[in-house]
Amino acid sequence: MKAADGPTPVTIDISAGIATLTLDRPGAINAVTTALAAALEQALRHVGASAEVRVVVVRGAGGNFCAGGDFEEVQRLRSVGREALRTLFAAFRDACAAVSEIPQPVIAAVEGVAMAGGFELMQASDIVLVRDDARISDNHVNFGMVPGGGGSQRLPRLVGRQRATALLLSGDRLSGADAVAWGLAYRSFPADTFDEAVAAFARKLADRRPDAVQTIKRLVRDGLTTDVEKGLDLELDAVVDHIAGDAGGTSVSAFADRKEGTS
Repeated sequence: MKAADGPTPVTIDISAGIATLTLDRPGAINAVTTALAAALEQALRHVGASAEVRVVVVRGAGGNFCAGGDFEEVQRLRSVGREALRTLFAAFRDACAAVSEIPQPVIAAVEGVAMAGGFELMQASDIVLVRDDARISDNHVNFGMVPGGGGSQRLPRLVGRQRATALLLSGDRLSGADAVAWGLAYRSFPADTFDEAVAAFARKLADRRPDAVQTIKRLVRDGLTTDVEKGLDLELDAVVDHIAGDAGGTSVSAFADRKEGTS
């Protein structure tokens, strides 16, 4: 996918139901500019609207996920004024929101550096797969800065107040294995099998019935914004609608056949 005035900072590749979005500023460790944030949101919504796409993978070019905000752009926008500076963080917020709002599951494939905004994009993803040797941190505080991409809000909800506060205030670094242990990632893989493992996991999700996958994502997302009872009501409505609809015949029969085969 190319922009009219040159290469886009986010490229799209679609194959076998899997859309791979690549943050493509390797010379800047895929640092987030307003243009990259806007391109990421546009790319997510573009593939999210496609019936061909069943799974989305977000990764970075050049062996790194994302180093966070682009310092040069931040300084330039700061010199222009508060409203100009606000556009960068608003654009990145919109990109992270798109991750949640599109129906397909979004997998963050994290290798190399995932810091500050890169770490925040990782937190916004539905599923995170990491390399064992990934270097992950919210290092805003190391530069006398504060999070601007959702880290102060998402991180406590993911790992709890104690760990989130300590990590945000210390700027400590986590490995891929640490991220799994903290519940920030689903699985961690060695460097030499990482790409293969990500591809295999994405294929597994792409092979699932898409309406079931998308309903599960929606239930988890919406349930986290309400109390358990309302979430259970959402689930009850969804499962009845799913079985009573087109999915009912084939899905229930397949489930019954599998149970009989394991008894």
